[in-house]
Amino acid sequence: MAIRRILVIDDDPDVCAMLKQYLTREGYAVESAQTTQAAMGIVAQRRVDLIFLDVMLGDESGFDVCKKLRADNTVPIIFLSALSADHHRLTGYQMGGDDYIAKPFNPGLLLARVRAVFRRTHRASSLAYRRDARTYQFDKWTFRGDREELVGADGVETVLSKRETALLKVMLANPQIPLTREEIASALNEEEPEETLDAQESRAIDVLVGRLRHKIEISAKAPKLIKTMRGTGYQLCCTVNADD
Repeated sequence: MAIRRILVIDDDPDVCAMLKQYLTREGYAVESAQTTQAAMGIVAQRRVDLIFLDVMLGDESGFDVCKKLRADNTVPIIFLSALSADHHRLTGYQMGGDDYIAKPFNPGLLLARVRAVFRRTHRASSLAYRRDARTYQFDKWTFRGDREELVGADGVETVLSKRETALLKVMLANPQIPLTREEIASALNEEEPEETLDAQESRAIDVLVGRLRHKIEISAKAPKLIKTMRGTGYQLCCTVNADD
């Protein structure tokens, strides 16, 4: 499996540094943001598997930030707060939080809660953070998600199979992100991902990627859009603009 990515949203740089140091040591990839704008930028640009969200941010309430995220994102959110009263916890859950941890916290307990949240949530859900967008612009192509149409710069539609369309949606929702074959398979099937795929399943993903390449690449033998990432899987290597 790919390394899980955690985003810490907290206006206290010491908290960000402490969590990054501790969680990185436990094998997670960790980024931090101290403002709402920075946090929303990170979430919009790349996959995030879990968010730690401070309730009392300097520029905006963490509850309001959670509400914004929940408008089009299912990534798990754990609130961090010095406010530990029951009504604060209740508000956190009502806003869409998956857990609520009071400060100061025990690092070991925090790690246990992280693992519990990951057990409860589907890994594939974080791969779909932009999959509901209606229109995607990438390279010379336009993909109209509501009609599942792929149109070139010349206005001519390229017909995709149902499976090819599903793969393209996964790639467009996660540009510039290396995806393992396991992640792709789970996103296509909307199931909890397996730790490994057998040889036949892995080969099926490779064949599907090859078919899509033949339809969107100038040269399928020298792909510029969907590249093979050695030791990982595949990555859509172009800028994608998504419109609702």
